[in-house]
Amino acid sequence: MENTIFSLLPPVIAILMVVLTRRVLLSLGVGIVAAAFLLAEFNLAETALITWNAAIGNIYADGEWSTWNIFIILFLLLLGIITAFINISGGSRAFGEWAVKRVKTRAGAQIMAALLGILIFIDDYFNALAVGQISRPVTDRQRISRAKLAYIIDSTSAPVCVVSPISSWGAYIIGVLGTILAAHGITEYTAFSAFVQTIPMNFYAWTALLLVFLSAWLKADFGPMKQHENRAITLGEVMPPDREAPGELKEDLPVSSKGKVGDLVWPIVALIIGTVSAMLWTGAQATEGTVTILTIFENTDVAKSLLYGGLVGVIVAIAMFLRQSVVLKGVKTNVFGTGVWEGIKSMLPAVYILFFAWTIVTLIGDLGTGTYLAGLVEQSNMNVGLLPFLLFVIAGIMAFATGTSWGSFGILLPIAGEITAVTDVSLMIPALAAVLAGAVFGDHCSPISDTTILSSTGAGSHHIDHVMTQIPYAALAAIASSAGFLVLGFTNNAWLSLAVSVVAIILLAVLLKGKKDTSSAEA
Repeated sequence: MENTIFSLLPPVIAILMVVLTRRVLLSLGVGIVAAAFLLAEFNLAETALITWNAAIGNIYADGEWSTWNIFIILFLLLLGIITAFINISGGSRAFGEWAVKRVKTRAGAQIMAALLGILIFIDDYFNALAVGQISRPVTDRQRISRAKLAYIIDSTSAPVCVVSPISSWGAYIIGVLGTILAAHGITEYTAFSAFVQTIPMNFYAWTALLLVFLSAWLKADFGPMKQHENRAITLGEVMPPDREAPGELKEDLPVSSKGKVGDLVWPIVALIIGTVSAMLWTGAQATEGTVTILTIFENTDVAKSLLYGGLVGVIVAIAMFLRQSVVLKGVKTNVFGTGVWEGIKSMLPAVYILFFAWTIVTLIGDLGTGTYLAGLVEQSNMNVGLLPFLLFVIAGIMAFATGTSWGSFGILLPIAGEITAVTDVSLMIPALAAVLAGAVFGDHCSPISDTTILSSTGAGSHHIDHVMTQIPYAALAAIASSAGFLVLGFTNNAWLSLAVSVVAIILLAVLLKGKKDTSSAEA
């Protein structure tokens, strides 16, 4: 069943069940069993063994602890504790009161969140969770739905990281590009300059970012998002009352009446400084030879750095709590244990979903789903001018089905390099850019993507609400990007093609705005 059309069944089953039932863990569980069943060639005992090995492999595999996954889980739990103590210390309340005096409009609150998403470009995991913690008090006060905040976070994190050379994404991509160029004897440009050349050609990143600002400015909400936004505006319910969101505190904790903005700001600042410092330290430690910013980010241990940053953030958050309870007497000291436990509990739903997603991604990898899709590209006899567009589409499908943009990069970038080296080497950079763009698009739409899960966690949105509301926006940006990649394939003019994509996304957003106004007037 490996590397065949049957390898598509588990992700398709899981995704269809998620859409139809909106029960994430059940859907992922069925997809996991289906994948194991195919790998076991319909042997029930072998299916159970494969499922167990894949699940336990998230924690311990090949005689070693899976430190990346463990550190990510621990970071999530630490973030929950930070959130709880920020609330107890009165920081969230004070920041909301401070921001509501300065951020006067719903559009302003959305743009603030988007700008934060762009500024925190070091890593998409960190971006998704940090921006959510900072923005949520403001967007809640302005009656912006949690689904809209999750969309803003998701559509600024990966798109910014994928065009930034000084990020965990940029370093990884540059490393892959270097092996591709060396394999084909290309010496006229370096891996770094190749990456820089892909930046203006990554049309999905730019159209997705632009659409975030257009949707805020024009109030162009559509699809399921419109229902969430209307509920938030009219009823003040930023998320459906019958839904449970990861990252949301379940118990009403006591809040200090003497809390200040600093009670929120300083733990977040400590988290940011601690994480970035740890990334620089772990990257420098792992670099052999000359240490540069690029080599540091190429070799940094993101998961370990997040854990270290989270510990620093927790220490500062607890210090702010002790100041409120012991010095200012704004809250009782005996709520400390409750704060820790409630913070951990708030993140457990996200941990469960992430654990199941990692398991199905492992099994999908064993089935060779990505390899099968990539093989379709290699076997097709296409007009070379269509190559960037088709690679964009295939990368989108692959990332959607596998839930990983990085995995899609690793498989499709070498294939794109090989195809263009044989057919038309001048299309090498456009083809590579198309893979990068398509993988981010597919990742944005995939309910089994870890970045999708963490974006909903950071925003405090129900996971499936985020998936279903983001897909129409991602599809709109993909349509505009497709126009650019078609022009790029036949003209090889990056700036003309970018202009086509930008004009297309603006026209589509304005068209949707006009449609909304017309329907409102008729009503």
